Amino acid sequence: MNPSQKVTSAVLALTAKLLSGATVRWRGSEPDACQRIYFANHTSHLDALVLWSGLPRQLRAVTRPVAAADYWNAGPVRRYVAGCFNALLIDRHDISVRNSPLDIMLREIGETHSLIVFPEGSRSPTGELQAFKSGLYYMAKKRPDLEFMPVYLDNLNRILPRGEVLPVPLLSSITIGAPLWLHQGESKDGFLERARQAILQLKEEQ
Repeated sequence: MNPSQKVTSAVLALTAKLLSGATVRWRGSEPDACQRIYFANHTSHLDALVLWSGLPRQLRAVTRPVAAADYWNAGPVRRYVAGCFNALLIDRHDISVRNSPLDIMLREIGETHSLIVFPEGSRSPTGELQAFKSGLYYMAKKRPDLEFMPVYLDNLNRILPRGEVLPVPLLSSITIGAPLWLHQGESKDGFLERARQAILQLKEEQ
């Protein structure tokens, strides 16, 4: 990231906080620079940026939101913004054994970075939490040292509804729960449902 992008990055974080009015709550966890996978519900294109901006500055420096390449590469402004918050862009239309999103993510985090992911795979059209794709399970299986942090994002679908371009300033909240790990012998379906229930529990505690 060049100097101008670093300045823009700080401005982006501040702007996202002001637009979203996001209150950040840590429930059963605290900010930590250890490697983590923050997994959240997905209702808005603002989700990745707002969650990233809600982390402390030292964590933002090592945390990369995973986002759709077709959206963030659509025009020079979005592409520049994605670079400023160090997004890891995944091409959803070019997925193969040789170009696996999971392998790309595991390679990119190395031994330093954390990720922000949305295990539903796409934005929920109703705001209700959808079933999780299998990637979260395989990531936990391949990297058992990572902390998997459930996150509930509230009200971002009203700040930037589907089909809208300009956000509407409203209040929202980010609730980050206690870390999860894959239990020995736990099935894929069991882990994914446990992870999903962790987000639903944070929603209930709102």
